[in-house]
Amino acid sequence: MYYIGIDLGTSAVKLLLMDAEGKVEKIVSKEYPLMFPKPGWAEQNPIDWWKQSVLGLKELTAEIDKSEIGGISFGGQMHGLVILDEKDQVIRPAILWNDGRTIEETDFLNQEIGRDKLSQWTGNIAFAGFTAPKILWLKKHEPENFNRIRKIMLPKDYLAYRLTGVFSTDYSDASGMLLLDVKNKCWSKEMMEICGVRQEWLPKLYESYEMTGTLREDVAKELGFPSTCKVAAGAGDNAAAAVGTGTVGTGKCNISLGTSGTLFITSDVFQVDEKNALHSFDHADGNYHLMGCMLCAASCNKWWMEDILHTKEYQEEQKDIENLGENQVYFLPYLMGERSPHNDPNARGAFIGMSLATQRGDMLQAVLEGVAYGLRDSLEVARKQGVAPKTTTICGGGAKSLLWRKIVANILNMDVSTVMVEEGPAYGGAILAAVADGRYESVSQAANQIVKIKDTVSPEKDLVEKYERGYEKYRELYPALKNFMGHM
Repeated sequence: MYYIGIDLGTSAVKLLLMDAEGKVEKIVSKEYPLMFPKPGWAEQNPIDWWKQSVLGLKELTAEIDKSEIGGISFGGQMHGLVILDEKDQVIRPAILWNDGRTIEETDFLNQEIGRDKLSQWTGNIAFAGFTAPKILWLKKHEPENFNRIRKIMLPKDYLAYRLTGVFSTDYSDASGMLLLDVKNKCWSKEMMEICGVRQEWLPKLYESYEMTGTLREDVAKELGFPSTCKVAAGAGDNAAAAVGTGTVGTGKCNISLGTSGTLFITSDVFQVDEKNALHSFDHADGNYHLMGCMLCAASCNKWWMEDILHTKEYQEEQKDIENLGENQVYFLPYLMGERSPHNDPNARGAFIGMSLATQRGDMLQAVLEGVAYGLRDSLEVARKQGVAPKTTTICGGGAKSLLWRKIVANILNMDVSTVMVEEGPAYGGAILAAVADGRYESVSQAANQIVKIKDTVSPEKDLVEKYERGYEKYRELYPALKNFMGHM
C-alpha cells in the first residue's frame, strides 16, 4: 500500500508518497502566491492551495498503481483563518499565521479579557498570529464578511474538506486557534462567546491519526484514486514534523529551522508555564507538547543571504566560519516581531557589536547564532518547568547546514540529530495516514519503526562554555532595546 502526506506550507505545497514500510517513493512540490496587501499583512487564496494540491497529487501518483493508495493525511501551516459561506465558497483570502494586523485584538484579549482567564479557558494567551484575534479583527473591520461566515477552518482542513466533504480538524492544529480548551480537548464556550462564533461554524474535532472520511466520488474519479482511500485528520505542521522525526512519546524534542523556528517538547501531561511564554498544545500522538515558536528562523538567513548579500551560495558563504563562540557581533532575529518567549509584535531585528574589524562572515555567523540563541530562550523556559531534554532531532531547510547544527548543539548543549527522511511535515502526514489505515497500531509504534537517525552532532565542552557566556550577553539585548523597538 501507498500513503500520501501533504505539507501545506506558506510558499508551496509539498506532497510525499510513502510505501507501507516508510520508504519515500516520490516527492512533488507546487508553489503558489503569497500576498502582502499592506505592511505586516500576509494572505493566500485557499483556491490556489487546492488547485496546486490536485496537480501535485496527479504528478505524485502518475507512475504507480493508484488502486494501492490506502490513505492521505496532512501537516499544515497553523493559525490561518479560512472562512466559507453558506454555499461553501471562500469568502476572502486566508489571513495567515505570520500576519501581524491583530495587535489591537491581541492586546484586548490579553489585557481586557485577561491572560489568566485565557490560560484557564484554552491553556494559552493571545498571540498576534492566532486565529481568534483574526476573527475579532474581521468582525470589526469587515463585518459584511463576518456575517457571511458559516464555516471556520484552518488551512490544511480546507484541503481535507475538499477531498472528503467532512468538516473536520485535529486537536494539534486547533490548539493554535485560541478557541480550543487544549487540556480538555473541546471548544471553549467562553472564547466562542467573546469572538461571536457559533459552535456549528467550527469543525468536528479528531485525533490526528483518526480517519475523518474517504474521498468524495467526484474527487476520486478526477484523481484516479480508489474512493475507499482513507483521509486522516492530520496535524499542524510542527506536530506533523514531530511525527516525521520520531518525536513522539514523552520527553522528546524536535527543532524546526524552517521559515519560522520551533522548539517542540513532548509530554504525557498537560502543563502551562507561569508566563505562558511557550504554547501548550495537543500533540498528534494523542498526548501534549510544549512549543516555543520564533517567527523568523531560516528566513533570517535567507533575508541576509539573498536580500542583503544578493547571493544564493549558502555553503560558500559559511565555509570560512571557524571562530565559533568568539564572535563579537550579535543579531536579534526579530524581523517580523517575535512570539516565544517575548510575545512582542513590535520587536525588530538588530545587529550589535560591529567594529571596523567586523567582516562579512562575522555578520552571517551572528545571524545563525542569533536564531540559536532565540531557541535557547524557549528551552530555558521549559527547563524552569522541569522539562529538560538531553537530545533533539532537527528538521527544516536550515538543518541542512552542518555549521548551523553545530552552533545549535553547543548553544543549547544538546545532541542534535538529523533523520534519514528530512521531509518532516509531509513524512509525518504520510505516517498518520498509515496509522489511520490500520497499518500500525499507534503513532508511536509507526514512528519508532519508520524513522531512522542519520547523524548526530554533539556539543563540545569548550564551545558550550564560550556560548554560555555569549548567551548571557544575548539575553540582555532585547530588554535593553525593547522600548526603542516600540517607537520605530
